[in-house]
Amino acid sequence: MYRLALLLFAFCLTSQSFAANRPNVLFIAVDDLRPELACYGKQHIHSPHIDKLAESGTLFERAFCMVPTCGASRASLMTSIRPARKRFVNFLTWAEKDAPGITTMNTHFKQNGYETVSLGKIFHHTRDSAQGWSEPAWRPKGVSWYQRPENQKVHAQQQKEGKKQGKKWKGPAWESADVPDNAYADGVLAEKAISTLQQLKKQDEPFFLAVGFFKPHLPFIAPQKYWDLYDHDKIQLPDNYKVPQNAPKESIHNSGELRSYADIPRKGPVSEETARNLIHGYYACVSYTDAQIGKLLAELDRLKLSENTIVVLWGDHGWNLGDHTLWCKHSCYESSLHIPLIVRAPGIKGGGRRSALIETIDLYPSLCNLTGIPQPEHLAGQSFVGLMRDPDTQWKQAAVSRFRNGDTIRTDTLRYTEYTYPKGKLISKMLYDHKMDPAENTNVVEARTDESRVLSQKLNKIKGRDRKPGKQ
Repeated sequence: MYRLALLLFAFCLTSQSFAANRPNVLFIAVDDLRPELACYGKQHIHSPHIDKLAESGTLFERAFCMVPTCGASRASLMTSIRPARKRFVNFLTWAEKDAPGITTMNTHFKQNGYETVSLGKIFHHTRDSAQGWSEPAWRPKGVSWYQRPENQKVHAQQQKEGKKQGKKWKGPAWESADVPDNAYADGVLAEKAISTLQQLKKQDEPFFLAVGFFKPHLPFIAPQKYWDLYDHDKIQLPDNYKVPQNAPKESIHNSGELRSYADIPRKGPVSEETARNLIHGYYACVSYTDAQIGKLLAELDRLKLSENTIVVLWGDHGWNLGDHTLWCKHSCYESSLHIPLIVRAPGIKGGGRRSALIETIDLYPSLCNLTGIPQPEHLAGQSFVGLMRDPDTQWKQAAVSRFRNGDTIRTDTLRYTEYTYPKGKLISKMLYDHKMDPAENTNVVEARTDESRVLSQKLNKIKGRDRKPGKQ
């Protein structure tokens, strides 16, 4: 008995020592961030801190979310399970309810000796997978959405009127105010993340610190200095501010998320000036969040934690800024699905760019690989660590996503989407050639039936629903 106790004690010491030598993880999520950043070739965006991270890490040029809405996207990423018609459906998704019994990423790291902390928005619900955090998930409280008194008044009136009609109406869709960064929630979040890093530095266990920034999610509110980075008169609507030619009606929506704001019409197009204000506000919020990320990364350096910390920056889905007449996300177009993804890891040369097709379900196995912890058997994604080390590593040839009744597959040069009824009967489909039409302005599905048939078969095979050739 005494000998067994000694063996168990030695095992625990060895396990603790092994865990203590593992790299930390700083897991940075950004809500509604599309890859319109300087490091992604969009030089009009002021994003110096994310750009600097890209210079020291690996930038994935073609990463895609699984579902273009926050709760569902995050649940899929944190479980590495593909969405389905009845799983990971909308922004209110709970990972633990849609995938009961599955070990989420945070839980897996906690079980393998990591101190796991959630600040800001990681899961949509703070209580989702709560057992996987070493302490209760934290979000800023008591921080007003708006800082201008007139906007606070409008917001209160909107909420009051909306409540009478069973609607969640809000204040203005944008605000610029001459206030410090911590007047808004993301500035408070950055301060909390910095103080948390300082506490984690003192502990023996490796940490998994997840920090989820809220902007550039609507409403587009940011301190005035970030608005001043952009010349309003030079902001233009996108060239494809129109419905794609031959696009099925199922592919276009009314931008419902935007319609709840006070200065936005309930239906129909917004005015050109409103569109420019929305774009300007989105840019300002991107730069505001970039600055908060910069503060956090600077503290990581100051604490001398950078050399042993994996840093991941990811967006939960894309965002439309008038693309195809759309605002917000919620579509099977590239603009809703394409996300920024940057990973910096000890021992892997920085500054690399990878054009391979990445799915967000690949993050979970990749972080297991990078930290040396085992991969749970349920993971649907693949580790891209080999790609980080060698761009010539063999990799998957497609990325698959879905939203509501639409399923879409992205290959090297094509995006094919099909809309179906619940029992699988085809409603409509679309095909875009990214080599000739990267903005997806012309649906060529009827002209290229052979390619569409092949992609339909591949799409349904990946989804796990093989379909006989030609059967729709």
